[in-house]
Amino acid sequence: MFPTLYAIVDATPAQPIESLVSLAHKLADAGVQVIQLRAKHTPPRQFHEIARALITAVPQNVRIIINDRPDIASIAIAAGVHVGQEDLPVEAARQICPSPQWVGISTHNLEQLRAADHTSADYIAVGPIYPTATKENPDPVVGLELIRVARKLTRKPLVAIGGITIKSAGEVFRAGADSVAVISDLLNAPDPAQRAREYLALAAQATAARGSF
Repeated sequence: MFPTLYAIVDATPAQPIESLVSLAHKLADAGVQVIQLRAKHTPPRQFHEIARALITAVPQNVRIIINDRPDIASIAIAAGVHVGQEDLPVEAARQICPSPQWVGISTHNLEQLRAADHTSADYIAVGPIYPTATKENPDPVVGLELIRVARKLTRKPLVAIGGITIKSAGEVFRAGADSVAVISDLLNAPDPAQRAREYLALAAQATAARGSF
């Protein structure tokens, strides 16, 4: 079963590695099984150092996914890489990160989703579901309808992303998402680990209810 909470951590050049390691520890202890590491403005050497620190710190059952950079994912021996529409194509990333490493891809419309379904991607991210402030140039909001349509088009795990909060996550799961990717609502919470537990509990309830129909 694909992890129901896909945590995303943003690293900045000035942020101490220790704080990121501590956060990853707390999320892992809360039950989070996949953490994506973003470091869009961090030099490659530092990105690699952060990746290795997180990978070494978390239990083996917690997957650290590297955003954008399959080369760093490979060198750091991460659990996988996530690529966007402007990054390396899935099959090129797969050459660098062969199975059992995961390769995930972001999609923002039906055309991209259909194309992703015909690749070796291990999962497909769909969004932004809601308005988001965590990207400098966000794609147009797609809403829940794209999740509903996507669920009928692919058997690959679907990760919903974009502006998701604990208040909206239930309807995202009910629309057909296997997992919710969360950044701000998780990291800005007074207690990120407790918020993660809330997401995991909500996911269990929503998926159980969906399966009963």
